[in-house]
Amino acid sequence: MYAQLVETGSTRLRKLDELSGDERRFQERIDAGIKIEPKDWMPEGYRKTLIRQISQHAHSEIVGQLPEGNWITRAPTLKRKAILLAKVQDEAGHGLYLYSAAETLGVSRDQMIDDLHSGKAKYSSIFNYPTLSWADIGAIGWLVDGSAIVNQIPLCRCSYGPYARAMVRVCKEESFHQRQGFDIMMALCRGTPEQKAMAQDALNRWWWPCLMMFGPSDAESVNSAQSAQWGIKLFSNDELRQKMVDQTVPQAEYLGLTIPDPDLKWNEEKGHYDYGAIEWAEFYNVVKGNGPCNRDRLKARVDAHENGAWFRDALLAYADKQAQRSTAAAA
Repeated sequence: MYAQLVETGSTRLRKLDELSGDERRFQERIDAGIKIEPKDWMPEGYRKTLIRQISQHAHSEIVGQLPEGNWITRAPTLKRKAILLAKVQDEAGHGLYLYSAAETLGVSRDQMIDDLHSGKAKYSSIFNYPTLSWADIGAIGWLVDGSAIVNQIPLCRCSYGPYARAMVRVCKEESFHQRQGFDIMMALCRGTPEQKAMAQDALNRWWWPCLMMFGPSDAESVNSAQSAQWGIKLFSNDELRQKMVDQTVPQAEYLGLTIPDPDLKWNEEKGHYDYGAIEWAEFYNVVKGNGPCNRDRLKARVDAHENGAWFRDALLAYADKQAQRSTAAAA
């Protein structure tokens, strides 16, 4: 999931008869499947939760350009360069859609970016891992974007209209990204033994961080329960993670690759794959800022923002000049 451990500010779920009149009408609209729009009344907790989730999602799309961006010039063919360039450009667009959706909730883009650069706001843990080989670009498209699709398709039906509508286009483009990644892995697996070994190595390193993307089990989480009641979250972390495992294992078998989990096996009774224990200590360590690339990723974003200050200033100066000309012409 591109937004992890989102706080709702709730300590417990309240029943319908515990809500105020406005809160009850708001909840009844959500229960009826009616989208909440920016000018509609909403609880402050709902608004803040959406700001946290959508902005974290936007930050993840922007920071997510970094692991792949440094492979654009090193891609093996001109075709692969063009495809990867288009994908990285898509990720920038996703960030812009999502920042715009968050702005409808009354937060400024400058504030969201300042929160990211100061470390107050987080982005997905998955983007703090390095891309060591070209196969990693395939693994990111196949596994990371594949996991993102599993999580994001339900968001197309979330209760907040601007977020849901933004996710429709994002999911369509993420589908292209997943196919791009799988195509890279398939080419490597059909190549030389060394190329297939490179694909297997990438799978070995990205598998467990991808399962961590969905976040810890939220069966007992008040935050997850509140997000579900508000119609922001439609499925639990464990349900989404299970779906990702079930759809990915057959794909790995088709490629001739081995999932790096000795406990992985098909459970006929459940109709799902059982999988091994996840090392959650690693997840929390990365979220706290101690992952392999946390500092590098944040520094790259801060440097890019500071180096682009002159251009933003120029745009503002140009806009002011045009406004002054319009005012003078009207006079």
